[in-house]
Amino acid sequence: MIEVERAGRSFTHRRKAGVLRRERHVVHAVRDLTFSVAPGEFVGYLGPNGAGKSTTIKMLTGILTPTTGRVRVAGLDPSRRRTALARRIGVVFGQRTTLWWDLPLRDSFELVRHLYNVDQGDFRRRLAELEELLDLGSFLHIPVRQLSLGQRMRGDLAAALLHAPSVLVLDEPTIGLDVVSKAALRAFLRELNAERGTTVLLTTHDLGDVERLCSRVMVIDHGRLSFDGTLGDLRATAPEESSIEDVVARLYTGGG
Repeated sequence: MIEVERAGRSFTHRRKAGVLRRERHVVHAVRDLTFSVAPGEFVGYLGPNGAGKSTTIKMLTGILTPTTGRVRVAGLDPSRRRTALARRIGVVFGQRTTLWWDLPLRDSFELVRHLYNVDQGDFRRRLAELEELLDLGSFLHIPVRQLSLGQRMRGDLAAALLHAPSVLVLDEPTIGLDVVSKAALRAFLRELNAERGTTVLLTTHDLGDVERLCSRVMVIDHGRLSFDGTLGDLRATAPEESSIEDVVARLYTGGG
């Protein structure tokens, strides 16, 4: 469902090197990145700030074009087929919403229906299902700006799923949520993956998300993949008494 082959992404900027001179400086955000995700996998994509996670997501969703290598999602080149890809994937960013700030949540969903040209019957059926699974009913009439963070997060997730995508990309979906909201969101994602077979790529700093949701873990650091395997494989890279936080931290610093 996701194929990344020797992908790289670099950025060029100029920095001051004297009173009148500037030097050209190249930053390699991602280097020689190769991995694939099979249909129905739930994969955790971990790394410290600046490791290349966001750059990878932007390449997978077509926001950025790889400088080198090849990327395919659902068989499509994301940067060349962004409109077609949008109908196959859903994206949720924990730190920013895709909903309309001043509209009631229900009206935001109606706009999403028009954007994706979802059949009215399919829309009503999916919204009813998502309303029940995510417990949306009590705040569908409330403007998005008045929702709590947990409510908004559930709204964003529902909006990303209304067009029934085969791939779901989640960027820090539980950031800032309380314990109850986190548990509800994790339960929903488990069911979505198990019952519908939705392929999920999750970036997070919350290792509780990884332990409860992911069948596979990838760790990226300095733009390169430093680990790819199961959570059990990851634990096996460190002494038995180490916590999962310790194991991942060692990989971040190149100790794994």
